[in-house]
Amino acid sequence: MEDDVLVLNANFQPIQICSTRRAVNLVFSNKASLVLNGRGFIHTVSEAFPRPSIIRLDRMIIRPRLIVPLSRHEVFRRDNYTCQYCGRRNVDFTLDHVIPRKDGGSHSWENVVTACINCNHRKGSRSVREASMELLTRPATPPHSALYYFQSKINRNNEWLEFIEGW
Repeated sequence: MEDDVLVLNANFQPIQICSTRRAVNLVFSNKASLVLNGRGFIHTVSEAFPRPSIIRLDRMIIRPRLIVPLSRHEVFRRDNYTCQYCGRRNVDFTLDHVIPRKDGGSHSWENVVTACINCNHRKGSRSVREASMELLTRPATPPHSALYYFQSKINRNNEWLEFIEGW
């Protein structure tokens, strides 16, 4: 009952992920309807109910744009778990400020990158130019798309892809 369920707005825009328990409650209270049953059934003593994978709200909900919060995990995910200086993967990572904070660099998407421990130590509190290093990609804010926002859940829920791609 704790599996993830994709919640669509009345216009089929993906807005969030909830638990199966919450989705079943929304369907039974006539606040949402079942769009896709990709997981079998929930059995009671006398009946079997479809187990939702995707539900759609019956009324339109006005939500702000999806914003990815700046966090350590999200920076690693944005940079595809790759050191932005040497390109190594699958090592212990740290966050590095491209323009050091002591020199007025901010803690923002445009100034924070994934770095392996060796590269971060080598760069120290110097700028990229002073350390004679180069960035593989320029840091930027992740896209405000549903595909990026729900990407980590799509691998386990392939049936969601067609509802998420267009947003």
